[in-house]
Amino acid sequence: MDAAGLIEKTVTGLGYEFVDLERAGRGLLRVFIDRPQGIGVEDCALVSNQLTRLFEVEGVDFDRLEVSSPGLDRSLKKVEDFVRFQGREVKLRLRIPKAGQRNFMGRVVSVSGTTLTLEAEGVLIEIEVAEIDRANLVPEI
Repeated sequence: MDAAGLIEKTVTGLGYEFVDLERAGRGLLRVFIDRPQGIGVEDCALVSNQLTRLFEVEGVDFDRLEVSSPGLDRSLKKVEDFVRFQGREVKLRLRIPKAGQRNFMGRVVSVSGTTLTLEAEGVLIEIEVAEIDRANLVPEI
C-alpha cells in the first residue's frame, strides 16, 4: 500500500478525516486532518505519534512529519468535501476553461453525483468535480 493509503487508513481509524498529504523538500511530510468539531493540538499530537510508529514499521521514508488542521481556506478535493460544505463560498480553478474562464468564486448550491452547481455572480454553473484543478473554501471571518 502507498503512503497516502496507509495514512488515510490510520487517520480514519482514529476517528479523523484525512484531508490531504503534501511531500516537501528534505523529507518533510505534511498531513492534514479534520473533523466536524475542529482539530486541536492534542489531536495533531495523537495522529503524529501514531503515524510515526506506523512509518517505522512500514519503512516509509521521511525525515520530518507535520500534522495539522487544513485551515480556514481548506482545500476541497472529493465530492464528499463539496457535499459537506454545501452553501459555503469556494474559490476554484478548472483544468480546462469553461465559457472562456478557468477561475471561479461562488457558493456551492448543490451536488448531484459528481456534478456541483456553483452560483457565481448570480449565475448557476454546473461543474464536474473531475474538471477541477484546485478548490478552496473562502474563509468566513
